Amino acid sequence: MKKIIIRLNGNWEDVREIAIISMTSGINTFIADEPLIPQLRQLGSTTIFSSSQTSEPDVLITTETNPEEISKIMKQGKCVACLVDIRAKEDEEKVIELSKRGVPYIIVKAEDWKIIPLENLIAELHKSKTELFAEAESRDEANTLFQTLELGVDGVIFTPQKAEEIPELEKIIEEPEKIVLISAKVIEVREVGSGDRVCVDTCSLLRTGEGMLIGSQSQGLFLIHSETLQTEFAEPRPFRVNAGAVHAYVLMADGKTKYLSELEAGDKVLAVDYLGNCREVIVGRVKIEKRPLLLVKAKLDSEDMILKTLTQNAETVNLVNKEGKPISVAKLKTGDEIIVYSITGGRHFGKTIKETIIEK
Repeated sequence: MKKIIIRLNGNWEDVREIAIISMTSGINTFIADEPLIPQLRQLGSTTIFSSSQTSEPDVLITTETNPEEISKIMKQGKCVACLVDIRAKEDEEKVIELSKRGVPYIIVKAEDWKIIPLENLIAELHKSKTELFAEAESRDEANTLFQTLELGVDGVIFTPQKAEEIPELEKIIEEPEKIVLISAKVIEVREVGSGDRVCVDTCSLLRTGEGMLIGSQSQGLFLIHSETLQTEFAEPRPFRVNAGAVHAYVLMADGKTKYLSELEAGDKVLAVDYLGNCREVIVGRVKIEKRPLLLVKAKLDSEDMILKTLTQNAETVNLVNKEGKPISVAKLKTGDEIIVYSITGGRHFGKTIKETIIEK
């Protein structure tokens, strides 16, 4: 998920209101130096970037870009962010080399963004573990940086002049990201017996048309609808997704997958609606119980691939049809068209990888 990093300059009285509103808006990452760091720590859980080592920041900002010297600093147990001025092609190459050395954060800046090959850096770093940050002078520029090359930078650094600017920044990271969902045709629905199934209770109220992407195969995940609907047998539980069997994958907020059995309180999963709009939600509780299960098989229109998932055999469990309407698994039949998320390749420890893989 994208990050906003607030840079604070001046004394505490000048920036106190900005810091408090940032925290209440969910923005808790700051760049600051003494004497602001101890004051920020008192506001709650924060991540502080600083070039000052006296208060032991979470991330040490350094202008050192020699890979060997950076490696020495990291071996001392310090988390570093390398600040790199981009003036020429060799500066771009320097950023790429630092990323290969495992530098967790790189901040790039220049006098004129138009001459920076930012697209090249995003393309090079987006599959690495390095997070790429850039300075923005306005909300519009921050939005542009997040959308460059469709992937965008991982974080934008902004120096607000007044607290009223924070809600505008908050809107950027609240605007939903989108993924492409497609239609698949149900080819089989059958009872398979009892197994352990997982209910995922979140810390958010989910909406009608919204759920989680879950399935037995990494190449295709089914949109399992949230329990927002009133039924004859149960009251709505709008924070819950009755997700399926313990072995199934669920798509996380960082784009990786986890097995449902691995989820626990505090994890961040991806809530997705039928249009592909995504948002991060926090897991509050995971409930695993033995229940009768249904096997659902579906075939992609464009391919011969057959996708599978197992859900609880209950009227309250819904998939989503191609019109965006919930459809109970108890009423699901061959020929129904439902929404799925298709992924090319396989996964290794939850990460997408390009490989030939067969899952049955």
